[in-house]
Parts: sequence; C-alpha cells; structure tokens
Amino acid sequence: MDARSKVVVAVALLELKKLQERYADCLSAVMMNASEEDERRRRLLITAALRARGQIVLKAGGQWEAMLNADDDAFRRHFGLSKAQFASLLTRLQERGVAKEHSQGLPPVPASKRVLMFLWYMANQNSFREMSDRFDVSPSSAHRIVLGVLAAVCAMGPTFVSWPDAGERASSAAAFQRVCGLGGVIGAVDGCHVRVQRPAVRGGDYMNGRCFYSVLLQAIVDERGRFLDVFAGPPGRLGDARMLRASSFYDARQEMLGEYRLLGDSAYFDQGFPFIVACKPDDGALSEAELQQNRRISRGRAVVDQALGRLKCRWRRLRDLQNTRLDAVVMVVLAACFLHNVCAEASETCPDHPHGCPREEDGNE
Repeated sequence: MDARSKVVVAVALLELKKLQERYADCLSAVMMNASEEDERRRRLLITAALRARGQIVLKAGGQWEAMLNADDDAFRRHFGLSKAQFASLLTRLQERGVAKEHSQGLPPVPASKRVLMFLWYMANQNSFREMSDRFDVSPSSAHRIVLGVLAAVCAMGPTFVSWPDAGERASSAAAFQRVCGLGGVIGAVDGCHVRVQRPAVRGGDYMNGRCFYSVLLQAIVDERGRFLDVFAGPPGRLGDARMLRASSFYDARQEMLGEYRLLGDSAYFDQGFPFIVACKPDDGALSEAELQQNRRISRGRAVVDQALGRLKCRWRRLRDLQNTRLDAVVMVVLAACFLHNVCAEASETCPDHPHGCPREEDGNE
C-alpha cells in the first residue's frame, strides 16, 4: 500500500471513530430522556393515586400553598386544625398584628404562611432546617417567624382559656352529676410531664420519677375536655400537690370555685385540699363504699386524662422539647393548651385513636 492509500485509510478510520462517538452520545441522550420521562410518569401516577385516596403530600420548597386547597382531613393531619379553625385563628392573629413582614429585601412573608409555619411546628417534630426547606425560607427566618407567632398566640391566652361564669359552672355541675353521680363538681385536675433537655441551672430538679428531664403542666378541664385553667413550668421532680400550691389558681381558688369542687386522683388525697374530691389510695383494705366512691371519681376525672392525651397526640411538639430554652418551653406548652381549646370548639375525634388518645409516660404520679 502506497503512502496516499495509507492516508486515505487513516482519514476513513478517524471519521468512523467520530461517527461511533456521536452514535454513543445520541444513544445516551435517548436513554436519559427515556429515564426522565419514566420518572415523570411515575410521579404523576403517584400523585394521581394519592389524590384518589383524598391525600395530598406537602412537597418541599415553595409549594406550601397547595395545602390551602387540600381537603380537611389532609390539612388537619399536617397542621392539627381544620381549615375553618385555621381561618378563624388567622383572623384573630391578624387582628393582634400578625401581618406581612420583610426580611433583608426579600418579598414579604404572608400572614397565612407564617401561621401555617407555626402550626406545622406545633403539630410535628421537624427541625427548623427541615421547615426552612418545606416552606422555602431560611432556618433563621423559620425560627424568627415561629417565635413571633408563638408570642402572639400566648398573648391571646385569656381569649382561649378562661374560667366559666355562674351559668356555665351550673351546667358543668349537672353534667358531672350525670356522668359520675357526684354533685357540686365542675371540673377535674391533673398534671403531666413534658420532656426537655437538662437545664444548665439546677438541672437535677427537672429529673422526674420516670427518669427523664421534664417540666410540668397542670390542667383543670370541664366535662367537655376544654381547659379552664393551665399552669406550666415547674420542674419535673415536683408532685401534683406541690405544683397545685405553686399555681395562681390555688391563691384564687375560693373566689373561682365558690361552693363547687374539682375531681382529682390519689395524689391529691389527704393533702389539705377540701375543694378536691380525690380517690383514696387503695391499700387493699378499702371498704366497698370507699371502692365505689373511687370508681365514681375515676369515671368523672377520666375527662382530664383524655384531654391531656389528645393534647400530646395532636400537638406532637410536646412529646419532646429538646434544644429549647425553658422560657420558650413554657410558651409552647401554653400555646398547645390554647390551640387545644380552639379544636375543642367542635366535637372531633382523633383519626388515629377514635376511642381516646393514650397517655404514655406523661403522667405525674
């Protein structure tokens, strides 16, 4: 083969190699497009299946607005409230000054988004980093927005939790009479633990009998399970009786109760509380009359156990408040109680526990 023929063959081989590379690139692009198309179709099928079941998944980023168009069940699963309750709460908060805000030249955050972020924080256990991705804001903005709405909700506390008037007390007494056969009772009292991180100051005081650090919540509820009075913040080592004496309710008990009484468990028995009808500790030597009285009290005070169970079931943030300052812990606990009463306006049952939400590791025995 002469020199010219060798050059022609070399050029031909070079062109063939280029054609092979182009073919490989085209084949790769086709396969990639097919894979992307398959992925797109898969997502559409999943979305269609979820919508057919009445469920909408909240996606990350700026698509939080989709939840405003979700059905009531999906909305409540994500945010703890029904859409009507959210609208009512939003109106109240806007009247208290929760409006749009600017941050470093960015577009204003609408009040509806700010309240949704707060409700998401209360109803879930996500970190602020996860919230920032979900709601398309920075972690610092998520933290600032949640604390701002939290402060506004706590400032509105008396509009959500208030002591009943004379007519309401008479109605409650009649309701408890029907339930447990005890007269002159208008409510039930109990306490529960809220798990926290060991505080830097006097941390040992917050270790409770269940061997975890906690702050206490004392709640008085009516026959419907609505909170009439709440007191939060004492360290977990305190018992129910000491917490009651430390509360503002104890100082005003005579004026608030009058001739009426409350129901309580055995922690209040023989502690110098004549205004509490308490179960007598069962030492195995109780008479039949005493056992019958305990059963009546237990039937009546079951409402406070159920209310505290629903509180932690709906507002999951209360299950564990690690990495939260104590002052913020108290605000979160109180805000959950206020939101509980917002939900209690309507007779709703827990979708996960239709027969009552369990109280696991939160009692104050």
